[in-house]
Amino acid sequence: QAELVESGGGLVQPGGSLRLSCEASGFSSSEHSIAWFRQAPGKEREGVSCNGSRDGRTIYADSVKGRFTISRDNTKNTVYLQMDNLKSEDTGVYYCTADALIGSECTVLHVALYDYWGQGTQVTVSP
Repeated sequence: QAELVESGGGLVQPGGSLRLSCEASGFSSSEHSIAWFRQAPGKEREGVSCNGSRDGRTIYADSVKGRFTISRDNTKNTVYLQMDNLKSEDTGVYYCTADALIGSECTVLHVALYDYWGQGTQVTVSP
């Protein structure tokens, strides 16, 4: 059974950094498009970044471009989200998700395109 487990969230001051990890089990994450979404209190879940399985294409939301970096370590079946220069508006629960289709690519950040979801990890950016 496919499973995703996020870790690395926490409390950080504005301007600080965090690295989120997403460990996959039950499937090979290297063969699937992987994305990060986030949800702030009272708001809809929004896409942050995704990375395709074969062409390596990456998409970032405009709000995080130049500050966040998505990467993979296929030997560990793990995907990371490096978050630098964090802002208060980055606060929320961050979810890792995967497209169930083998060979899937990163084309658009839309919740409906992703099938496997982690439980989320809380990120709070506050002085």
